[in-house]
Amino acid sequence: MSEPRTPLTEELTEAAATVSLAPRSAVLFIFVTVLLDMIGLGLILPVVPALLADVGATDLGQATVIGGWMFAAYALAQFLFGPVMGSLSDAYGRRPLLLLAIGGLAVDYVFSALAPTLVLIFAGRVIAGLCGASHVIAFAFLTDITTPERRARAFGMVGAALGLGFVIGPAIGGLLGEFGPRVPFWAAAGVSALNLVFGWFVLPETLPPENRRRFDWRRANPFGMFKVFRGYPTVLPLTGVLGLYLFAGAIYPTLWAFWGIAQFGWSEAMIGVTLAAFGILTATTEGLLSGPLVRRLGEHRIVVIGLAIASLGALGFGLATTLTMVLALLVFVAFEGLVHPCLTAVMTKEVPDDAQGELQGGISGLSNLAMLFGTIFFSQIFGWFVRPEAATPRPGAPFVIAAGLLALALVVYLALRRSVEGTDGGGLTQAAPHSTLGPQEAP
Repeated sequence: MSEPRTPLTEELTEAAATVSLAPRSAVLFIFVTVLLDMIGLGLILPVVPALLADVGATDLGQATVIGGWMFAAYALAQFLFGPVMGSLSDAYGRRPLLLLAIGGLAVDYVFSALAPTLVLIFAGRVIAGLCGASHVIAFAFLTDITTPERRARAFGMVGAALGLGFVIGPAIGGLLGEFGPRVPFWAAAGVSALNLVFGWFVLPETLPPENRRRFDWRRANPFGMFKVFRGYPTVLPLTGVLGLYLFAGAIYPTLWAFWGIAQFGWSEAMIGVTLAAFGILTATTEGLLSGPLVRRLGEHRIVVIGLAIASLGALGFGLATTLTMVLALLVFVAFEGLVHPCLTAVMTKEVPDDAQGELQGGISGLSNLAMLFGTIFFSQIFGWFVRPEAATPRPGAPFVIAAGLLALALVVYLALRRSVEGTDGGGLTQAAPHSTLGPQEAP
């Protein structure tokens, strides 16, 4: 009897069929690994306010500021170690680094479940950020086994994993949070341990020795992340667009739980439900529609439409007054999740194969730098608007600010595209071959 097939499994099967260096089980493992990384982040979102109250936060405004710094610690760790992980995988292969990160994540969840003070909770978030940099290697893995024209679709599958993580993570966090704010961490530790065992047996190495290069700390310097982009004329400006998009997007993991409580009086269960709904919609869009939409519209049109939707959606959340409006907006903004994989796919086409890990490390560094400053920025703004002495609390104000930043990212992208097309008559990715554009450093 054949195994049942769903749209998602069909997408996974077709994605695996397009590669020649890894079996279907390895592609599935990468999907699961990214999924678990996002579950680990998503499951704590509904319980963050209760967890911070457990260690001494006195009011919602103070808890928001502390929570922002906690997410910033996570992002800082990913920023510092993302390029290191990418460069190490270019030197020693994808498999050992990926398994090491997954094992470390399982250990961290146990540590976080036991941490009795705010300081140790922060330490746990730092360790989680370090190990969560495994998605850098996951992207490099997919780059190894896919052709350039298939990468947007492959990265869209990773986006589907992120979306599913926002279904499973908050749902588990909301349910298990009823038994205490630390219980979800124990569940995450067990799942990560099982994934490590699975990966040990099924994950192959996809970077052959002849394509590796010696590890260089200069390449792994997170503050030198633009170095990999320097030789490619269209990649560096795209990082500005991606950075603005991710900076503004930091408002969602940072403020969603606190905003829901301040604006609507949501319970932990409702926070989990709304985040799960967002995850379902994102997974559906990115997992099932990314391939057809890229073929029909092209990566550039998707970026334009996605940025426009992101800006209007953030504005809508800032003005929302009912749960019905929130649910409608969640449907509307689901499409914006394609912006990141499409921009990433465009950038991968501009660098040679032996620099893909470094590129993904640089993109990860940019992403986490944007998350770092975005979480600090939006948590401070929110804390100011809902402070106890505020005459009229406005918890939606930060979303209006985010909408303006996303509109700016759209304007920059349109100007960039017009500039490139006006110069050579082509698209953003129509550059000279890699051999003439790449950095002239020896491997």
